[in-house]
Amino acid sequence: MNIENTKAQMRKGVLEFCILSVLKEKDAYTSEILDTLKNAKLLVVEGTVYPLLTRLKNDGLLTYRWEESTSGPPRKYYGLTDDGKDFLKELSITWNELAGAVNTITSQN
Repeated sequence: MNIENTKAQMRKGVLEFCILSVLKEKDAYTSEILDTLKNAKLLVVEGTVYPLLTRLKNDGLLTYRWEESTSGPPRKYYGLTDDGKDFLKELSITWNELAGAVNTITSQN
């Protein structure tokens, strides 16, 4: 069994939740989202995040706007829609329940 593959699958499973959480407080462009995820030690690449952002937008959970940049081309800023905020609340509840259950099981002797 390949441990790296299993670890990658675990990260993929929470990536959507993490992206929505990054956008909870303020809109951000893709590089900011990637930096936040990488700073938290969640190993991701642009090729994974861009399609996910598009899918979340198409599902009505994200919106975006273009903003001029002083250092290059315009940037696409993503933000949560009202449905995205509701979805994130539900994911947060589920995450807390799941994390609690996993911690209970993994901390047993």
